[in-house]
Amino acid sequence: LFFLRNRLAGLKPDVLKDPICFGLFGSTGAGKSTLLNALLEKKYFLPVSGSQACTSCVVQVNTSRNKYYEAKIYLLNDEARIIEWKDELKNLVALMETEEDSEQDVERDENALKICAIYGKGAEKKTYKELCDMKPIVNIPASRCFVFKETQEEAFSKKLEPYIRTPNINGDTEAELSKEDQKMQFWPLIKNVEVTLPKSNEIPEGVIFLDIPGTGDFNNKRDMMWKENINKCSVIWVVSGIVRIQGDKTHETLLNEGMKAFQSGMCRDLALVITKSDDLDLEEYKRSVAAQEHTSNYMKLINILKIHVPLAGDAYNLVAFVLQMKLPSDSEVRQKVDLVYTVSARDYWQGRKLSKEETEIPKLRKYIWNFYASEKKKELKDYVEEAFLILSLFENLQSNQDKEHLHANKGVFTDLILEEIPELDKDIEKCFALMETPLEQGITEAKKSYKKIMNKFLNRDCGYQGYHKTLKAVCLKKGVYTSRKFDRIDVNEALAQPIYEKIDTMFGNIFRIQFGTRATLKANLLEFKSMVQSIMEEKKKLLAKGCLAKFLQQEMDVIISETEQLILQRKATIYCSLAVSIQRDLLSCYEEAAKIRGPQAYQRMQNVISQGIKSEVEKGMFEKAAEEMKRELQKLK
Repeated sequence: LFFLRNRLAGLKPDVLKDPICFGLFGSTGAGKSTLLNALLEKKYFLPVSGSQACTSCVVQVNTSRNKYYEAKIYLLNDEARIIEWKDELKNLVALMETEEDSEQDVERDENALKICAIYGKGAEKKTYKELCDMKPIVNIPASRCFVFKETQEEAFSKKLEPYIRTPNINGDTEAELSKEDQKMQFWPLIKNVEVTLPKSNEIPEGVIFLDIPGTGDFNNKRDMMWKENINKCSVIWVVSGIVRIQGDKTHETLLNEGMKAFQSGMCRDLALVITKSDDLDLEEYKRSVAAQEHTSNYMKLINILKIHVPLAGDAYNLVAFVLQMKLPSDSEVRQKVDLVYTVSARDYWQGRKLSKEETEIPKLRKYIWNFYASEKKKELKDYVEEAFLILSLFENLQSNQDKEHLHANKGVFTDLILEEIPELDKDIEKCFALMETPLEQGITEAKKSYKKIMNKFLNRDCGYQGYHKTLKAVCLKKGVYTSRKFDRIDVNEALAQPIYEKIDTMFGNIFRIQFGTRATLKANLLEFKSMVQSIMEEKKKLLAKGCLAKFLQQEMDVIISETEQLILQRKATIYCSLAVSIQRDLLSCYEEAAKIRGPQAYQRMQNVISQGIKSEVEKGMFEKAAEEMKRELQKLK
């Protein structure tokens, strides 16, 4: 009874408030904050700008029952502020020290912006030692987290802006900001921001939105936060403006990043959200299609403004193709009709070209409510069933005879269940053995293609202006660098990509959440559960009361559910182990290249990186990465 009392007390009273995370994942200027404002029916809630200012860190948004707006600003902790910032500052200064400066060097401007935000105008010309001796111009709070509240939406937005926005690198920041405002510009030291708004009728309580910068961060801590936040999302929306869909491949890059999260995190659904659809000039678009439809490499823009352009979406086909390459054919997400949404937050408020329904904002809201209802229905059902069974046991196990009978037979069930564990072990081993062939094929492919991958990274089709500093930054950051000009560069993942391409479908099948074949972990767990229930059925006479059998079955459901959560949490470590192993093997190569300075530094860095990677491949770098993944699978088993 003591056990049952504790179990009943341990049931969550607020099960419906357990968060469900929706990640909005997109590059600078994609319109994530504007989209969020429209979804929340709050035009001025999150600060937005027509300039190139962008969200500088991960911003978490949720509703509450409060009557006020609240922001929690989390800074790098005290130790990290000293160590992490100085480490980042040292790298920033190293990147500024170059003989090939340019007035249009975006990388240099961005690095200078960070330094000047903390130390003031002209600080970008100082040495690392000089900067360490300088006093910051910003008022940095002593605590790791500070909070502010406002009752008015616009006042809150204005107060929030300095903490989450990177100023326009092309703007005259000093002219735009007062001295008081400059003291609040410590965004380079902010880890993440949590924002809460009053109760909303548009979005259910318990839904959390994560506004995720699309390419990560130069700072190690914030880059880690970037990865963690992507991996904890139940739904990922890859957000891209319509101009980008028409003009470049950014949305494809982000879509692939989103798919990595689908493979390695908690994600159960993914879609491409095309914003600013009212920017499309219909007549110009039609002329463009007519002029280019016979060009072999021309990709028609479709599924945009469906009410005006009734074409079967190329954007849809792109998402479907990526899913096809990564997931089993019967995965739930591949059966979806709505893989692409074309929205206009601006017309949602103004209604110049589209009605509110045609902007597809209401359609996204409906999706949020349906997903929320589906998840909470299952949680609530499990909660009620467990509570009911515990209360039934209280009522039925009152006599000492019942308790003695149950206690006497406790060991019988333990022994019988333990006898089934070796069978589960064998089934999981068979499941993981299916990774052997794809891993071997991936190693072969990686050995063939690593030179081509490195040539693409080291030799730029679009010119080298500013790229020598980017290359240096890549080496300083152990092969991973977030660049505003060249997007996210991850040499380690790029080298591992041929292996990922071979294992993705099998990996996705093994770790899939919905029921599948015996090749899935979930199927093996359910088979084990079925065996245990059969044992209970055979030994029913030992269970004293019928409700005890149901309770034990419920306990098995809880154990299976907790095991599934553990699998999802460990999945990211397993999936990323290939790139982590490669990064570890290339550390000495990166360190050597990062130290290079002086004449022809770029060519010398190229040579060190090329020779270093070739040497590690010959030593079995890809084989070691595959073995690392196998070890992680065994740890999970």
